Parts: sequence; C-alpha cells; structure tokens
Amino acid sequence: MKENRAYILNKVIIYGKENCSFLLQYKLSMKFEKAGNFLLGRIEYGGGNKENVYAPRSGELISELCLSTENDLVEYLPEIKKAQLEWGSLTYKKRAEVIFNFRSNLEKYRSELVELIVAENGKTVEEADAEVNKAIELCEFAVGIPSIISGRTQVVSGGIEVKEVIEPVGIVASITPFNFPLMVPMWTIPTTIVLGNAMIVKPSEKTPLTILKIASILKESGCPDGIFNVIQGDKEMVKVLCEHPSVEAITFVGSTPIAKRVYQLATASLKRCLALGGAKNHIVVTEEVEAKLIASEIVSAAFGMSGQRCMAASVLLLVGNCEHIMNELVKQTKELVCGKEICPLITGEAVKEIEDYLNMTAGEMIVDGRTAKSIGDKNGYYIGPSIVKYDAYKDMAEEEVFGPVLELVCCETLEEALNFQKESPYANGATIFTENGRFAQEAVNHFTSGMIGVNIGIPVPRDPFSFGGLKQSKFGVGDITGYNSIAFLTNSKKVTTKWNPKDKKDWMS
Repeated sequence: MKENRAYILNKVIIYGKENCSFLLQYKLSMKFEKAGNFLLGRIEYGGGNKENVYAPRSGELISELCLSTENDLVEYLPEIKKAQLEWGSLTYKKRAEVIFNFRSNLEKYRSELVELIVAENGKTVEEADAEVNKAIELCEFAVGIPSIISGRTQVVSGGIEVKEVIEPVGIVASITPFNFPLMVPMWTIPTTIVLGNAMIVKPSEKTPLTILKIASILKESGCPDGIFNVIQGDKEMVKVLCEHPSVEAITFVGSTPIAKRVYQLATASLKRCLALGGAKNHIVVTEEVEAKLIASEIVSAAFGMSGQRCMAASVLLLVGNCEHIMNELVKQTKELVCGKEICPLITGEAVKEIEDYLNMTAGEMIVDGRTAKSIGDKNGYYIGPSIVKYDAYKDMAEEEVFGPVLELVCCETLEEALNFQKESPYANGATIFTENGRFAQEAVNHFTSGMIGVNIGIPVPRDPFSFGGLKQSKFGVGDITGYNSIAFLTNSKKVTTKWNPKDKKDWMS
C-alpha cells in the first residue's frame, strides 16, 4: 500500500500501511443494502430464500442476501444474448475502451472496494488493497488484447489465402468463491468483455456485496446493459448455469470436489468448462539459506489471508540440517496477532473445522493457533496460525486444510522432498528456497505443479502469463487468465479464399 494513500472506512481514517492496525481493531458497525441481482443494468431481487450476511471480524449482521430461482435468471437470458450479439459486433478497440475506463474507475472507487472486501470477507486493509491492485493489472492486460488477438493470414498456395477469424463464444458464466470477492471475478471479467462476450457472475453466498459494486462501476464505465450481470444463488443456481443451453461456457473457482462436479455438469451439457479446485502447495527449503529472511517469506505465504487461498503454502519440506530455520519460523509465527496480522476465517463453522483438524492431527503441535494472541473482536471468527510437525510424510492428511495451518516434514535429501511433492494429488504451486543453482534447477525440472517458484513464497505469475494448476487442481484445458484464457473465451473460424478461377489447380496441387 502506498504511504500517501488514505482510506476513510467507517469514519476511521487510515493513513498508509503503517497504521492499518487501527482499522483492524475497530468494531464493525456498518450496514449495507440487501444484496440482489444485477440484470440488464438494474438491481433485481430474486424470489428465493433469504440469507444473512455476517462480518467475519465481528460476527455482526451487515446485509441480507436474496437468493434467486431458475426463473429469476432464465427470463433475462434472451435479452442478455441479444446484448451480447450487438456487443460482439463492435471492434476490439471499442470494447477495450470500456475496460480502459473501468481501470481508471477502480482507482477512483478504491476505498469503497477496500471497505466492502474488509467488511464481507474480513481481510486486512493491506490484503484488500492488494486485490484492487491486481484487478487493475488484469484490466491492463485486457486493454492490450486488440494488439495480440489479430487473426493469422497466410497465402498457402498460388492465389489461395487462409485467414483465421476470432469471435466471442457467447454468454460466459463465472462461479466465484468467497476468498477473493474482487480478484477472482476479475480474472475473467475484463478479458471476457473485451473479447465480445456477455458475462453472468454468481458470487459466493458469503460475499455477495463486492460484485455488485463491480457491476455499478462497469455501468458507469460505459458497459452496455446486459453485458455484465450478477445472479445471486446457491448450488441450485450453479446447476442452472451449468445446464442451460444459452450459457456457452463456465468458469469455476472453489474446492476440488465441487470443481469436479461443476466440470461434470457443464461438459455433460456439451459446453466448455474450466474449473479450478483446491491445492496442497509445497515449499522446499535447503539448509544454506538465511533463516530470518526465509522464515518471514514462509510465514507470509502460509498465514496471509489466514491460509484461505488456493496458493497458500500448506506443506514445508526442510532438507538437511534446518533446525535454525525451524526455530526462526516458530518464533515469527508466535509473534503474529489475531485481529492484526491475522484476519478472521470466513465463518464460525470454518473455525470449528480447523479446531477439529488440529484436535485429530497425528503430528506434533509446535505452534498451537488455538492459544494465539488476539486483539480481534471476541465475536469474530478468529483462530491463530499453527505449525504441525510430522515424523513422516505419510502421516499427513492428503486433503487441503484451507486455514492458518502449516504442516512440516524434515527430509534428508532434496530428492526425498521432491518425491513428496510429486505424491500430492494437487498441483497449483510449488516453491524452493535455496542458494544452490543446481538444487533450484532440479526442483524446477521435477516439480509437478502448474506454477513454480524459486525463492518466491507465492509463485503466482504476473500477466500476461496465466494462472493455472495441474492434476486435481484444475479440470479443463487452458488457464483462467492471460494468454491461455483467450482460446477458452473465443471461437476460431478459418476462411479459405481463392481468386484465380481460371487456374484449375487447387491448394492441394
């Protein structure tokens, strides 16, 4: 966060990064309007059940969510398709102008977006602000699409030309999770819109507010009615989106079991789908690294956002004599304070799941987050960071924990550590911290993850390179951002033209 940036949140003024803790200690008392749908450029309220929206920092009720039925969406789909056809007929440059304006307006509304993210998700101000920064970066890639999307043309034979034409796929639905209420929708929004598609976003029921602000900003930025839409709903709405013939493509981000189910539903309906699931990300550390610096990197990677991210460091593999690193890691972890550096989990149920996991672990609890220091609201959904040490890798649970828990195993050799990473059914991220170039190259060659880091705690690539894992972390072909998203969001037509009718030869001659 820039030092000269000021936020006015709930009548509390926060200046710069150094004073973020002031916000983290305040008692949330803000209320928001009830959350509905955004369809054809206007707010509508679905006819389904009502659900309460709570602030993770205080447990307070901050809004009411109106869920939708199938009919609440289906009646709008013909108009959304009509709007998409008109939008898709415009030039790339004209469509990119909207996202160019949108990028500027994200900066204009930065403080409101940060406030919404902190309120409904519970992140620190710095974490919420980082989402806005990433959203802006994603817009910058999308605005550049006109310069990289031009179709290929080649004269393949005498008088015969083949041209490739790229066209939008149609209506794209994105089903997004609670942990990044701004960034994950923005993985698809700018690129999808510039490429000429219409969008329907179904956000998590736990975080339905930020996406409505995005819709408002897009409308202000010149996005035509019907091109960006929000439908609030639960698993029944997911099923509608996956099966309705008017929706041509589906993206999903969430847990692996649900990602797999969404992929099955969508592909059974003969539509393209890219479903991103969970992870069990590994960090390998060799003994020659500087303990204090590397421990700080690991703490940030494991406990940022309280581990509620699919790129969080989950498993630490220490190679050789790394006792100095482990001691420094324990020291820094114990200094973290709930309500300051450590944000709450999304619900009280999530806290209970982490507590149950810690109660049942077969490992040694070298840092117990249940006894962590806290300045957070006693009604907030807090649990501190934990480190669990295992004697053997096989003793560790296979599933994703999705909370502030780092699992640790000591390995005798680098080969042993790399083999443990290969055994994981998940493959989002893997990192090595080392000062040895040969070790780094061996890790890069043998890691099986889609995103790999060398001396980087969270190895998420910057645009135009794409976000995407492998194995059980992704179902479908391609990635959700960057270059590799374009083919998913478009159709390719090949046009062969011959202007020499007197010549009886064809291109196969």
